[in-house]
Order: sequence, then C-alpha cells, then structure tokens
Amino acid sequence: MVLEAAYGWYWAAGTLAEAGAEVHLAHPLGVKGFAYRRVKNDERDAADLADLLRMGRLPEAWVAPHQVRELRELTRYRHKLVRLRTSCKDQVHAILAKLGIPVTCTDIFGAGGSTWLDGLALGQPYAGKMASLRKVCAVLTGEIALLEAVIAGLLEDHQGYRAVRALPGIGPVLGAVIVAEIGGITRFPRPAELCSWAGLTPATASPALRSAAATSPSRDRGSCGGR
Repeated sequence: MVLEAAYGWYWAAGTLAEAGAEVHLAHPLGVKGFAYRRVKNDERDAADLADLLRMGRLPEAWVAPHQVRELRELTRYRHKLVRLRTSCKDQVHAILAKLGIPVTCTDIFGAGGSTWLDGLALGQPYAGKMASLRKVCAVLTGEIALLEAVIAGLLEDHQGYRAVRALPGIGPVLGAVIVAEIGGITRFPRPAELCSWAGLTPATASPALRSAAATSPSRDRGSCGGR
C-alpha cells in the first residue's frame, strides 16, 4: 500500500500495518517530479503511485515508528509554542515603542523587568493589551516547561540522545529535536547519507529527487537542498 506524506497519514499507516499490509510512504518532492499530467484528481494520483511502486520507481520517505512520531509531535509543538511566545513578547516591545517609552532594563520579561513593567502608567487600550500579552506569555512559558519535562523523561535512557548531548553546543532542547527528526540512526549506512538527508551536502542545487534507487533512506544522493 502506498500513502502520500500528507496530513493524517499516521493513523492510516498504523491501521494498514496492523492489518498486515506493507506500507510505503511516497516522498512529496520525489513524486512531484512525476506530476506531468494537466488534469489531476485523487483517483489518477492513486493510480500513478501504484504504477511507480509496481515499477520500483517510487521515491519513498521513511515511515517513522510510533515512538518517534510521538517525540516529533512534542518537539514540534514546543517549537510552535515558543514562536507564539516570541510573537507576544515582540508585541510588548511594540507597545513600548509606540508610546516612546525607553527600555531601561536588560530583560523586561525577567524578574526585574516584570517589576519595571508593573510600574509603568499606561493609558488604554495599551494597558489592557500589555496585561493580556503578559498573561499569555506566562501561560505559554508554563506549557513550554511542561513539554520540556515530558520530553526529558522520554529521552532519559536514550543512547542517541546522550551521544548528541556530548557534542559541544548541543543542549537538551536542540538534542531532543535532532533525535526526533533523525529518528532511527541505523537507517543511514554511512555519515554521508545522513548529511545528504539533512541537506548539508552542497553537491547540487536541485532539491528534486530522481528515483527510489537512492542510497539515502528517504532522499536521493546529491539531490538534497542546498548550500
């Protein structure tokens, strides 16, 4: 069975595997190279995927196991929450800039900065917006800390995580992201394949995949994106 790597493929892959099917996940970039038809619909796309699999030319992505998908869900969700919190903090700085208030402390979201913000006399609607943004930041900070604790618990005995953390400059957050996105390191026969999959080899400028006969488990050799 061939699935497209689109939203919602997790449950479909799990259900098919439990039913005894051999699941193949089509790589989006590779399949795009075969999209030569002007008229496209789900039925024709399914027929094309089946033909590519039958001919042994299906560009495939790695089907991550359940544990890896769970870890990715947590690390990616944490990343989204951090971006939301950063947006809120930027809006707080924007309010101060609109009102011409110079920032006199290093970190307005630290202990001293919070006291400084409390002492500002702002008119409406800026005072209400400022209070709302600070509340949202506090909630997001709590959720981010909770996710970090859960992720740390999942990776407590993970050998790959320990190995990555031993590298200079790799902290717990970045280490968890690297482990989650790489998944099973043993699927790469050599370091060169891992670098190619990660897009760290500037051998070619084209990100398109050529075929399923790639040495990298999910990307063709030399065809990863870029410099």
